[in-house]
Amino acid sequence: MKARITVITLGVDDLEASLKFYRDGLDLPTEGIIGREFEHGAVAFFELTGGLKFAIFERSSIAHDATVPESGRSPTEFTIGHNVACEAEVDEVMAEAVKAGARVVKPAQKTFWGGYAGYFQDPDDHLWEVVYNPAFIPKD
Repeated sequence: MKARITVITLGVDDLEASLKFYRDGLDLPTEGIIGREFEHGAVAFFELTGGLKFAIFERSSIAHDATVPESGRSPTEFTIGHNVACEAEVDEVMAEAVKAGARVVKPAQKTFWGGYAGYFQDPDDHLWEVVYNPAFIPKD
């Protein structure tokens, strides 16, 4: 397997509410929900830098597609890291997320490893870490 990930999909409870959060609240570019004509097919894709796609798909549809039982929320399964160029940008993104409807679970603060980071949860409890890491400064 090549070390390449092209799409990250989050399972959500309410596709419309999650679309509003990510598109309208966080201003992620998308064409909106597609695939409504198919049972278990409605999904929204967001364009990220570097060619990565971010998708939201209802949990029940993921379970159906993968043929596994639907499970409940588990915010500690993984986190999504959003790296920024400076500490002030961490604070800006955290404020933008709150305005969009996110819940801060760990306010931005200095880290033990020399960075600055905070965590918020989206409407489906997924954890996002907004982080300034001097070793991983984005090139955009």
